[in-house]
Amino acid sequence: MENSTTTTRKIWNFKETEKLESAPNLTIRIVLDKLRSCLDTADTRPVIPLCLADPSAFPCFRTTPIAEDAIVDAVRSAKFNCYSPTVGILPARRAVAEYLSQDLPYKLSPDDIYLTSGCIQAIEVLLSALARPNANILLPTPGFLFYEARAAFTHIEMRHFNLLPDKEWEVDLNAVESLADENTVAIVIINPGNPCGNVYTDQHLKKVAETARKLGILVISDEVYAHLTFGSRPFVPMGVFGSIAPVITLGSISKMWIVPGWRLGWLVTNDPNGILKEHGVIDSITGYLNISSDPATFIQGAIPQILKNTKDDFFSKIVNMLREDADFCYERIKDIPCITCPSKPQGSMFVMVQLHLNLLEDIEDDLDFCAKLAREESMIILPGVAVGLKNWLRITFACEPSYLEDGFQRLNAFYKRHAKKQEATV
Repeated sequence: MENSTTTTRKIWNFKETEKLESAPNLTIRIVLDKLRSCLDTADTRPVIPLCLADPSAFPCFRTTPIAEDAIVDAVRSAKFNCYSPTVGILPARRAVAEYLSQDLPYKLSPDDIYLTSGCIQAIEVLLSALARPNANILLPTPGFLFYEARAAFTHIEMRHFNLLPDKEWEVDLNAVESLADENTVAIVIINPGNPCGNVYTDQHLKKVAETARKLGILVISDEVYAHLTFGSRPFVPMGVFGSIAPVITLGSISKMWIVPGWRLGWLVTNDPNGILKEHGVIDSITGYLNISSDPATFIQGAIPQILKNTKDDFFSKIVNMLREDADFCYERIKDIPCITCPSKPQGSMFVMVQLHLNLLEDIEDDLDFCAKLAREESMIILPGVAVGLKNWLRITFACEPSYLEDGFQRLNAFYKRHAKKQEATV
């Protein structure tokens, strides 16, 4: 007698969700998974991972003991074992407001702060809150493709503007104006830049705000790398220009404190004129948070101590290491003819380099380059296609100096192995 469970039904009602089937193809993670699968398991050398924005794996980039002690104190206090309010606990929101207000011409209120599980959730919340029929959003190329993944998932049309490599990756504002229409809701900028390592001047940021005002859109300013600058330009928060056009700032403690796994970020409304509230955006943000998850309460409980007590010398040490690593990386790039760097990085943890396929044999494109580099040299860097710019490469320089030295030796060896042979001349 047949088992009834195998014969009662031949057709099942569930199947994959198409939006989730397609969205992951836009993320860095899936590209890196493919590259890791190319590694030669017989190669005994350590893998050189110049691909991730997570230097916490390297001992030289360990966070400050002040932050660690703040976590321990929050847990042992037994005050933060409870559920968190939707927007975050008040002491944490107040601390973030005070911390960010130091760089602004006005004071933020705790009511301007919404705590999230890292900057990733802040992006998710905001794009979901802005989604409406026929809405479109202006995104940078190159950029951080999680915006594309979330926009696709929420059915927001994506329109891309270029960042200009010959102008230190400034926003092409003429393109922005030509792309926008009555259904455009926002423009995204990332400053300091991921993946370009650029830092925008206050003059350029003001022009972005003025363009947004002219178009009737808000500015989403991704500032997860805020203050990680080591060139001639200081970091200027986009919120400085919130009186020109509404600005929503996204940030976190992940990069400055080297703790991406702690998952504490924020979404901040810089809107002294109250335009976002008037047009229902605040209600939409709160509404989405009501059906979303919250960052761990004990992490929130530690935030006031972390923000208030961390010493300047900790940040100086991190910035100095990044400066030295960026300088080393920029100089070593010059030794490898198949890649060129249009401008020296001034912030964040990355540099974008152009790949010259005409100088290489047996390399089809940037993804092929990175796959063969992983297989032959146990070295992983990110192909430009993963940040929206084909036949470029994003190199992360936030790692142990010995890894950078070894990595560029391997990269140079790979180039020499695949360099196009010069034709003999008569």
